Amino acid sequence: MELNEKTFSSQANFHLAGVIPIAGQNLDFNLPYPDCLLPLAQDYTLIEAAVVECAFAGCDTIWIVCNDDIEPIVRYRVGDYIHDPLYFYNTLGPSPSSMRKRIPIFWTPVHPKDRDRRDCLSWSVIHGALTSLKVSSKLSNWMIPDKYYVSFPYGVFDPRFLDKQRRLISSPMNFYVSFQNKTVQDNQYMSFTFGKDEFIKYRRNVRKGTGKYKTNVNDPNTIPTETLPLEERWSARFFDLEDVFADLDLENANIYEPDNFFNVGSWSEYRDFMKTDLAHTIKRPSKGLFSYREFNRIAKDFDE
Repeated sequence: MELNEKTFSSQANFHLAGVIPIAGQNLDFNLPYPDCLLPLAQDYTLIEAAVVECAFAGCDTIWIVCNDDIEPIVRYRVGDYIHDPLYFYNTLGPSPSSMRKRIPIFWTPVHPKDRDRRDCLSWSVIHGALTSLKVSSKLSNWMIPDKYYVSFPYGVFDPRFLDKQRRLISSPMNFYVSFQNKTVQDNQYMSFTFGKDEFIKYRRNVRKGTGKYKTNVNDPNTIPTETLPLEERWSARFFDLEDVFADLDLENANIYEPDNFFNVGSWSEYRDFMKTDLAHTIKRPSKGLFSYREFNRIAKDFDE
C-alpha cells in the first residue's frame, strides 16, 4: 500500500477518503433488515448519520463497505452523493448555490475469499481503505488518498462541530475522537484517521487470527496438515475493535472530545441511547443537503 508524495502544506492537495464499515458479523439486534438501518431519529438511520459525519469531517470521497446481499436496500437510503456542508450552508457571494460541492459515495463488498474467514468489522475498514487506494490510483496519482477517516454507524455524537476540526483531520497527524479517555482501541465505535503505516499494522493484527489448519509450534516452517476444530477456525472474523486497532500513538495525534458520545452496537446500548437528551434533539439534515439521489447518466438532462 503506497501513498503518493503529495505535499501536506495545503488542504487542496489533501485527499481524505471516508470509510464506513457495514460488512461484518451480525450484532445482537436480530432484525430482518440490516442493523445499520436502525432509526436514529425520525426518517434518519444510523448509516445516514455516518455519511453525514464524513461530510462534516471534510472527506473528499466516501467508501461504504457493504456486501451485495444488503447493498440494494442500504443504497436506496443513501444514494450516490452528499453535498459538502461547508459549501451548502455558505450564503456569501453572488451565487452561493453554484459553489456547492458534491461528495461521491462508492460501494464495495468484502472479497468472497475473506467472507466467514476474517470479515469482522475491523477488516471492513481495512478492505475499504485498500479498495479506495486501488481505484483512485488507477485514475490518477493525485487522487490517491493521503488519509482515511473511519466513521462507524454504531457510534453516535453530534458531527456538526467537526467542520471546525478539518485542518486537524486533514493533516499528517492522525485524528481520534475520544470520550471519557476512551478511543477506538478501547472497543468504542469512535471515529479516527489512519495512513499507510497504520494500515500495515492493522492488517498484520487481523492476520494473527487462526486459519483452517493447526500450526506446528515446534517447527512453524513445516506445512500444517492437522485441522483445527470448527469453533477454533478463522478466529479473526470475531475480532473486536480493540484486537485490531491497538497501540495507538495518542501522544502524537490530534484528539477531539465531543460533548456526548454513545455506543449503539447492541440492543441494550441502543435502548439506553434512546433515553438520552441527544436522542431527543438529533434531527435529520435538510433534504437539500442529503437525500436519496443518483448521479445523472451520461447524455441525459439532470432532474433533481
